[in-house]
Amino acid sequence: MATFLLLSDGPAAQALPALRTSGLDHKVEPLNTPTAHVARIAPLAVLVDCSSPRSGYTTLLDLRDARVDAPLLAVIPTDALGAHAWDTVADELLSPDVTDVELGLRISMLRRRHGGSADDEIRLGNIVVHPASYKASNHGRELGLTFKEFELLRCLAANPGRVFTREALLREVWGYDFYGGTRTVDVHIRRLRAKLGTADERLIETVRGVGYRAAGFVL
Repeated sequence: MATFLLLSDGPAAQALPALRTSGLDHKVEPLNTPTAHVARIAPLAVLVDCSSPRSGYTTLLDLRDARVDAPLLAVIPTDALGAHAWDTVADELLSPDVTDVELGLRISMLRRRHGGSADDEIRLGNIVVHPASYKASNHGRELGLTFKEFELLRCLAANPGRVFTREALLREVWGYDFYGGTRTVDVHIRRLRAKLGTADERLIETVRGVGYRAAGFVL
């Protein structure tokens, strides 16, 4: 799955707690990571921990000057907002205590403004998944999925026929540091199928004793 990059000299749980619960596939690198390495990672967005305003600003300035091809988000405590001209180096500002829902929405909106709307659609029967806008529709009707339901559908639909164990889905959708049990996957699959509707819930198949897969061949 696509990666979001957090640049921070501290643990992600401290810099941006919502990142762990958002379901966004991400990795963490230190603030002084060379811009060439950031470019090689090719992240969908770069989030910069600005709890140390000077270090954060310098990092954003370097990324801007290197023309890294990804939206730049500054994670700034309220008391540091006046420390620098953040609007000259960042595309968006985030509070460290942003919720996971708001984080997902704001990144999606930012990527669309940044040109991320030209993503490849993922199709599963009559279901169309739009990764950049975090929307999915069935027969043209928006499904109104929660963030986790969307990520679960995207993961399965992008790999039709591939069987995912519950543990694998936990890692892909909830992250490696999620402490919940595999029953979480079953609950979300049940909710996702309900939103797909009776005619299309069959597109998410149960593989008994293993996990789930998206139908590999759809009439």
